[in-house]
Amino acid sequence: MSFEFPLPDVGEGLTEADIVSWKVAVGDTVTVNQILVEIETAKSLVELPSPQAGEVGALLVEEGQTIEVGTPIIRFGDSDGGSDNAGASAPAAGETQAATEGGGDAEGGATLVGYGAKAASSKRRPRKGAGVAAPANPSQAPAAQEAPAPAAAPAAAAAAPAEATAPATASAGKPLAKPPVRKLAKDLGLDLAAIAPTGSRGEVTRDDVKAAASGTGAAATAAAVPSAGSAAASAGAGSSGELEERIPFKGVAKMMAKAMVESAFTMPHVTEFLDVDVTETMAFVRRLKSTKFLGEDIKVSPLLLVAKAVAWAVARNPRINSCLEGDEIVVKKYVNLGIAAATPRGLIVPNIKGAHAMGLTDLAQGIQDLTALARSGKTPPADQSGGTITITNVGVFGVDAGTPIINPGEAAILAFGQIRKKPWVVGDEIVPRDITTLSVSADHRVVDGEIISKFLADVGRGLEDPTLLLA
Repeated sequence: MSFEFPLPDVGEGLTEADIVSWKVAVGDTVTVNQILVEIETAKSLVELPSPQAGEVGALLVEEGQTIEVGTPIIRFGDSDGGSDNAGASAPAAGETQAATEGGGDAEGGATLVGYGAKAASSKRRPRKGAGVAAPANPSQAPAAQEAPAPAAAPAAAAAAPAEATAPATASAGKPLAKPPVRKLAKDLGLDLAAIAPTGSRGEVTRDDVKAAASGTGAAATAAAVPSAGSAAASAGAGSSGELEERIPFKGVAKMMAKAMVESAFTMPHVTEFLDVDVTETMAFVRRLKSTKFLGEDIKVSPLLLVAKAVAWAVARNPRINSCLEGDEIVVKKYVNLGIAAATPRGLIVPNIKGAHAMGLTDLAQGIQDLTALARSGKTPPADQSGGTITITNVGVFGVDAGTPIINPGEAAILAFGQIRKKPWVVGDEIVPRDITTLSVSADHRVVDGEIISKFLADVGRGLEDPTLLLA
């Protein structure tokens, strides 16, 4: 017996994910909870454990593909006729009924509780050979199942691969190609869908991509018919592979873009700025570093004091830590402090739960753990929800200030600019001091200028005299 394991909903109601890398291969024997594949959702990288102990019969989707929740991704058990390509994964029509109701484990393996596979199909789909998918048109199925006549003409035999190619491509929903070929096309700025495939199973080969890039061969035929919109843009510009790069808009980047559009066109943003003398804060940071007062493994940076100042200022101006829900303004008496983090896969905003109740040591550890997870791309969805106010540290990029967009579900975000040595008036003298610029964007439906100004002034006051934050 065999069964196919579908892509599960890994949380937060996500509907699709990208296959990043397979951790197993066809023929491998796996155990329950062994990592099968790494996927990327709209929020993070997730490793999927095996719900079944047994032998891998087939990998049903390729690396780099975007698939919907519920799509079979791997087959356990009999690998007869299986394939590790997405084109081999489509079941024949009418073969989705379960063999039994409330069925048990698949043959030869234990099932992970709460994560198990569905009952196996009562039928086995006939296969003519590895890599050939079931026909997309059910009316073609009987013909595909019949054995060829002994006296079949060579022309009929030659036509069989061509017939198999179309269903294979259609079942995958996108052009067939191996991961290295997909990467080559991406590096060259080419669209696989516009390249005519010449592979034996209808897949795009490395030679096809190279031919498309050079404008020769069969691939050039498909590539030479641009859409009306792209024709005007590319006229006289030469090869698009040399002048343009096309980056897939999906995953974390797409989700963040949607959130930013929602915020920018729903909340009336107002931004205020304040230059702050942080000389005392920088001296305090240096003392904490040299004495290792917070712990041997704790990293101390100015961001730690900014985070503490924000929590302190929220306590003095609680309305800034609120949101609008219907006809009510919800003022939150706790601080889940978001820290905007730029990752290779896009911008995410994980938050430190209960930051209002933390001392410097716990807050520093929270920032350190949050940053490490964000860099690894494995921040869980739970850490990215429930935030109440956010900090974005634009200073690390050498920027003085900005007008940040508010994270949805919050009322304010503070941007922390770079710290520069500048001339500053102290008493009656002009002296060099460490200066930074703070800016706060706030939802003007929820808070007015007085609240925003008082909050920003209190953050600045805490950074000018960090002893206030320890009271």
